[in-house]
Amino acid sequence: MSTATFQFDVVVVGAGAAGLFCAGVAGQRGLKVLLVDHSEKVGEKIRISGGGRANFTNRDLDVRAPQRHFIGDNPNFCRSALSRYAPQQFIELVQKHGIAFHEKHKGQLFCDGSSQQIVDMLLAECAAGGVTRWQPCKLGAIAFSPATADAAGAGSYRIDSDRGVIETPKLVIATGGLSIPQIGASDFGYRLAEQFGLRVVTPRPALVPLTFGGEGWAPYAELAGLALPVRIETGAKKEKMAFLEDLLFTHRGLSGPAVLQISSYWKPGAPLTIDFAPGTDVAEALGEAKLRSKKRIANELATLVPSRLADAWVGQDPALQRPVNEAADKALAALSERIARWQITPSGTEGYKKAEVTAGGVDTRDLSSQTMESKQPGLYFIGEVVDVTGWLGGYNFQWAWASAHACATAL
Repeated sequence: MSTATFQFDVVVVGAGAAGLFCAGVAGQRGLKVLLVDHSEKVGEKIRISGGGRANFTNRDLDVRAPQRHFIGDNPNFCRSALSRYAPQQFIELVQKHGIAFHEKHKGQLFCDGSSQQIVDMLLAECAAGGVTRWQPCKLGAIAFSPATADAAGAGSYRIDSDRGVIETPKLVIATGGLSIPQIGASDFGYRLAEQFGLRVVTPRPALVPLTFGGEGWAPYAELAGLALPVRIETGAKKEKMAFLEDLLFTHRGLSGPAVLQISSYWKPGAPLTIDFAPGTDVAEALGEAKLRSKKRIANELATLVPSRLADAWVGQDPALQRPVNEAADKALAALSERIARWQITPSGTEGYKKAEVTAGGVDTRDLSSQTMESKQPGLYFIGEVVDVTGWLGGYNFQWAWASAHACATAL
């Protein structure tokens, strides 16, 4: 470790979406900023997101009630930052940099070209703010000295690093969650929060495929690769949550936007209920078919859902392997119920390796929703490291931009 000492107004740890944006905004507001990351590359999550086109925000975010699209122990916490830095403001920045984009569906905005354009834009914003970047740079011990009666300010942080000792009155943690460890995810932010006596809501994988163990899944494993629009729900009464999205069968379980969305709300041991023909009264359709058709049940069902699914569902019951006009009403009713209300309980998730984000994180009760400063003076937390998790579709990036902006303007 080098013995030189460096002083900065602000040190931002983590060069992902939130860290890059915060450093750039703070630098352009006249602060001397150091951005540190343990990895050589910056913005890796931006680069790999959206199939390499970065779903960088969501136009449908309701700034009056943004908590509708976010979870956490206190979903209202995110409201202040999100309502002060709206998707439109980030869109204007993207346009200023000449980046072409399009809306895919449901308000999701993607680059026409490569996601690297968003990374380059954030780096250009950092350069415009004169931000110093140290990468790769490993951090060691971090200590805090409270202000003495005769000294101005709230105290200062002393940070050991392999490039020297850093001193700063303001420390911003933007180290993200535990998702996608292969691009350098770490628990640094949670450990630091605990070091300074802040609470951490137990992290867990979110926006993650669900798995189904053992023999019970065998009949469905051969549906791997099949995708279709569904209505998926979990939870009871007030806790109930449902999404209308596409579902994908995999060898190990279920994925696709529908499952990634519901995974953030699913609790271990709870069943999922899936409607494979949303908006269609399957019982009525099969009842009508029985009166007019001599086709096999599987063929009639294949007019309502994909034929592979129809074959799999009918194939499990000998009473259904016949022409529809010869089927018992009871058997058709049971089949309709299975198509419209299939209940299945996941055995688990694909874990952090496949999770797009991490739910849980630094407890929002210990943070200011206005400034993102923690109860520990001069220590701020932004982005995914905080217990705020958005829906699929650009919401998590919008939280990164909004929390970073709230923090940078407060610094």
